[in-house]
Amino acid sequence: MRYVSTRGDAPDLGFADVLLGGLATDGGLYVPERWPTLAPSAGRTYVERAVEVMLPFVEPDLDEITLTHLCTEAYATFRHAAVVPMVQIGERQWVQELFHGPTLAFKDVALQLVGRMFDHVLAQRGERVTIVGATSGDTGSAAIDGVAGCEHVDIVILYPEGRTSDVQRRQMTTVDAPNAHAVAVQGTFDDCQDLVKAMFNDVEFRERNRLSAVNSINWARVMAQTVYYVVAAETFASTPTFVVPTGNFGNVLAGWIAREMGAPIHDFVVSSNSNDILTRFIRDGDMSTRDVVPTLSPSMDIQVSSNFERLLFEMNGRDGGLTAEQLTRFRSTGVLDVEPDQRATWIDGSFRAAAFDDEAVIAEIGRIDRDAGMVVEPHTATATAAARLFAGPEGADRPMVSLATAHPAKFPDAVDQALGRRPELPPHLVDLFERPERIETVANDLAAVETLVERLTVR
Repeated sequence: MRYVSTRGDAPDLGFADVLLGGLATDGGLYVPERWPTLAPSAGRTYVERAVEVMLPFVEPDLDEITLTHLCTEAYATFRHAAVVPMVQIGERQWVQELFHGPTLAFKDVALQLVGRMFDHVLAQRGERVTIVGATSGDTGSAAIDGVAGCEHVDIVILYPEGRTSDVQRRQMTTVDAPNAHAVAVQGTFDDCQDLVKAMFNDVEFRERNRLSAVNSINWARVMAQTVYYVVAAETFASTPTFVVPTGNFGNVLAGWIAREMGAPIHDFVVSSNSNDILTRFIRDGDMSTRDVVPTLSPSMDIQVSSNFERLLFEMNGRDGGLTAEQLTRFRSTGVLDVEPDQRATWIDGSFRAAAFDDEAVIAEIGRIDRDAGMVVEPHTATATAAARLFAGPEGADRPMVSLATAHPAKFPDAVDQALGRRPELPPHLVDLFERPERIETVANDLAAVETLVERLTVR
C-alpha cells in the first residue's frame, strides 16, 4: 500500500514513513491510494479482527506476525475482555463503550497501538523522533500514555489552558516520564492545532527536530479506529446506524472508511455541542466558522475539523490541487464552499447530524440514568440524544449504536450537575488528584512554542 497527500504535492510514501511523518510535506494529510476490500470473518477476537482489517494498510512495512504482536500488547492494556463492549440501553438502542483503555477515552483504542508501532519502526531504523500534538482533552492523555517510556520518542502535547476537565488535564500533567511533556497554550484548541500545523510547515524546524504526530492528522490513528466499527457492525443481523460525537471529524471518518471497505453500516449521525459547524454543514451546507464556545463537552469545542480534509479530497475526485485551493480560501474567509451536487453525492444518505447545548446534555445524562441505569458523560450524551432523535419508523428494525467516547469519571462536574453525584475513577486512577503536576505554560505564539519544544526535548 502506498499513501498520497490530500493536497497533491508531496511524494507518495509507504506506511512506516507515513506513520513517522504524520503531516505531508505539502501540508496535506495522507490517505491510502485505494480502499482495500474487507475480508469476511466470523468468530474472531478483537485482536484477530484488528489484524485482518489493518494488515492491507501496513504491509510490507509490518508483517502479520509483527502486527499481531503489537495488537496483542496494545489491547492487553484494556480493562474489558471485549476491548470495546456493546451494551443495550433500549429498544434498538445500543452503546459501544470505547473507554476501557488506560486513560478512559476512545483515543486509547488507536494510541496504545500507534505508540507501539512508533517504537518498533524507530528501533528498526535506529532513529528518534519528537511527537508534537494538539488536544482538546482526550488525545493528549492517550498519546502520552501510549508513548511514555518509549525509548525512541519524545512527546510534547499542546492543550488549551483552562479548557479541559481537571481529570483530562491531570492525566497529562501527572505522568512521571522524562520523555513526556504537557504544555498549556493561552488560547483555544483551534489555536493549538494551528500551532502544530505551523511547526510541521516550518521545514527547517521540522527536520531539525524530527517532528512526528499522533493526533488524527496521522493516518495510523484513523486506521486503528476503523476496527471497532467493523467489529460492532458485524454483530448485527441488519445494518446499523452509528451515532458519533465528534468535533475533529476523525472518529466518524474512520467509520466512513470502514463502510467503504465493505463493513455492513447503513449511515452515520454526527452529534455535536453548541460548536456545531459539522452539524450546520451536514444539515444546511453551511461550513462557516464562528467563535468557539466553552461547553461541558470540551473535546468538541472545535471550529476547524482537520480530518474533514480527507473526506473533502474524496469529494473532489482526489484532486489535491482543488482541495488545497478550497482549504486556503477556508482559512482566509472562514467559509468552505462545497458544490450542491457534491453534498448530494457524498453527504446525503451517508451523514445526518444534530447538535445539543449544555442544558440538553444535562437533561440527557439524567434521562439515560433513569431509563437505562447507565451513567454517561457529556460527549456520549450528545450521541444518545441524537440516536433517540433519529430513531423512527424509517428502518425501524435498524440498530442505533451510540459511541461512548469517554468514561463518566473524566467529566465529574457535568455528571454531578446532572445527577447530584460524582462518578468514581477506576482503581488505577484513584489517586490522580494526589499526584504532582508538571505544567509548562506558553503564549499563543509560534516562536515561543518552538523554543519551548526544543528546550523540553534536548538530550
